[in-house]
Formats: sequence, structure tokens, C-alpha cells
Amino acid sequence: MKTRSEALTYGLSFPDTYSDIPFHDPNWQLVRYKGNKKAFLWTYEKDGYVNLNVKVDPERAYLWRSMYKSVIPGYHQNKDHWNTIILDESIPENDIKTMIAESYELVSDSPSKRIYEAVKKIPYGHVATYGQVAELAGDRKMARAVGNALHKNPDPDGIPCYRVVNSKGELAGEFAFGGAWEQGKLLEAEGVEVINGRVDLSRYQWSVGK
Repeated sequence: MKTRSEALTYGLSFPDTYSDIPFHDPNWQLVRYKGNKKAFLWTYEKDGYVNLNVKVDPERAYLWRSMYKSVIPGYHQNKDHWNTIILDESIPENDIKTMIAESYELVSDSPSKRIYEAVKKIPYGHVATYGQVAELAGDRKMARAVGNALHKNPDPDGIPCYRVVNSKGELAGEFAFGGAWEQGKLLEAEGVEVINGRVDLSRYQWSVGK
């Protein structure tokens, strides 16, 4: 990877990304993640070379710097969380792409994203509890956040939030799925029996790993 164009093209190959020129200065061209509008790839020319700023885990930051002289602490950014990659042809393209990919993963990760990905895994004809989804998303303590995220479900057709119930197997309030008992109708359509607004978890709860 030698040029800004190559770097930008690769950055824009990731899902839900867009380019930006925030300072009205064409020397600074960024790629952002649409979900939170945060930049994960900064491109600019400095001292005769195209530079890339990428977000890094602090432990990985120093690893990359120790591997390549042309990976240095992030220019004009937090030195623990950002690296600058100087495109002087001394770094293998695969490693440059890996650093950009790691930056994308760090910037695009969010509790809501992890919650939605967990809910997508609940099998047809089964349910999971809020706590179970929270644990799958990385933190069992954020069960309340699961409820908040599912009420804001951006893709009801692709994220089956109706398969999530509380720890007693009870369905969500009527406001959550477009009307009273809508969640029950959706579950019953998958063969899940709903009695008095409750699902028998011993029969229908998803057993992760099976």
C-alpha cells in the first residue's frame, strides 16, 4: 500500500463506512463508521509521505511500534490509543491492512452492536432472557441495556428481538412490538407456546452451545 487512494479504498470496504473531509482541507481525509460517526482512519501528507492514523489497543500500539520504525505514536492524537503509519514502503501491505482493520473493529464496537449480534444468534422457535443476551454480548450486568437497545431495534426483520423475554419468561410490554400481544403472536408463529403472557423457559429457552 503506497497511496492515500489505496488506503481510503480499503477503509471504505468495511461495512457502514463513509469518507469525510472535516477541516475543509483536502490534505485531511477520513473514513468514519456510520454507527457513531467516529473516524477510524485518518489520511494526510506530512514530510513527503502519506500518513495514516489508526486507533489501537494500548498493548497492540507498542507492539506495532516495536515491529516497524515507520509506525509511530499517533500524530496530534492520544499516543496510547492511536498510531501513525508512514507509507514509506517499509511495512508489508497485509500488516497495514491489519492495523486498519483493528482500528475499524475498535471504533465500530459498541454495547448495542454486540447486543444485536447476540440476539441474531437466538434460534427460530426459542427464546433467551435479557441476562442471557447481556452475557453473550460480553457483560451480564447490562441486562437493562439489552431492553433499551431492543426497543430501538434498527432492523426488526433481521434482529429478532421478540425472542427475548425476562428471567421469568414474561413477554415485554405491549408498546415494544407495535401493539398488545404482538410479541406473543410472533413467538407463537414459530411454535413457541405463550400462556398468560409467559413462555415456559424449561421448554423454549435457548441452550447456548447446543
